[in-house]
Amino acid sequence: MIYIDADACPVKNETINVGLRHNIKVIIVSNGGIKPNPNPMVENIIVESGLDVADKWISGHVQKLDIVVTNDIPLASDVIKLGALVLTPYGKKLDAGNIGPVLATRNLMHELRSRNNFFQGKGSAFSKKNRSDFLNNLEQLIRSLD
Repeated sequence: MIYIDADACPVKNETINVGLRHNIKVIIVSNGGIKPNPNPMVENIIVESGLDVADKWISGHVQKLDIVVTNDIPLASDVIKLGALVLTPYGKKLDAGNIGPVLATRNLMHELRSRNNFFQGKGSAFSKKNRSDFLNNLEQLIRSLD
């Protein structure tokens, strides 16, 4: 299965299209506001509003070798421990070998942003190259499972 941490995910449609092409069920988890997909291979899960509610739902349902699409590094760390495969919307594969430094960097940057307004809002816009990298790497990840 493929789980999408869907709130603010820029590659929902791309993930669904690739999943359907490979006959893989796609589960979209969000706090709402996302138009349901009528395809029976796509399940829409609406969770309560609140901090990390969608993350906890995904962590509670994911199984070994499921794919999770998320930009949430703590969620990625949690599901990697459960044996899931993680791909960010930018196409970066996260695994047991690289999640430690990624999580440490995320925590450091979170601390810097909370202490200094200069660091807030410095993220880059999602580009066509990011979308292309994501699609290529999702395709490779799925093929590696066959």
